[in-house]
Amino acid sequence: MRFAPAAAALSLALAITASVGQGAEPAPSPRAAMLIAEGEAALDAGDTQKAIDAFEAALTVDPAYTPTLLRLAEAARADGLQGKAIGFYREALTRDPDNFAAISGEGAALVEKGALERARLNLAKLESLCGDGCDETRALATAIATGPAERVLTAEAVMPDAEVVQSN
Repeated sequence: MRFAPAAAALSLALAITASVGQGAEPAPSPRAAMLIAEGEAALDAGDTQKAIDAFEAALTVDPAYTPTLLRLAEAARADGLQGKAIGFYREALTRDPDNFAAISGEGAALVEKGALERARLNLAKLESLCGDGCDETRALATAIATGPAERVLTAEAVMPDAEVVQSN
């Protein structure tokens, strides 16, 4: 009985310490951090394929580091692969359902694909989680207001009508 108060205080301290430790995102492995930096530099330089390769390599080295998925999704969007980017955002949301950057990024990719109603659902979720004032909510609201970009037709996409000649 004399140890009960001390044991209760110790167990409370351990519970608080454990919950704080679980909430923080662990740092990536040093090799993955180097690959992520390489990918960010390539993305800043406009070399999306090199960035995607670096981020995929970082994800292979450290598959538990969720921010790599977000960077990979950004690179896929920059390369015009919105469907692939949505897949990466959804994987990040599977790991962390309240990840504001993933919710906003997925919504922006949905806008780019023309799925405005689904993007508005993401906006509503962001507004309920972090309010109108957070950066992710404002970015997604701006993307929805802007709407999807006009698709550019190529010469190959516009084919002249074929003339049908009936033979006798």
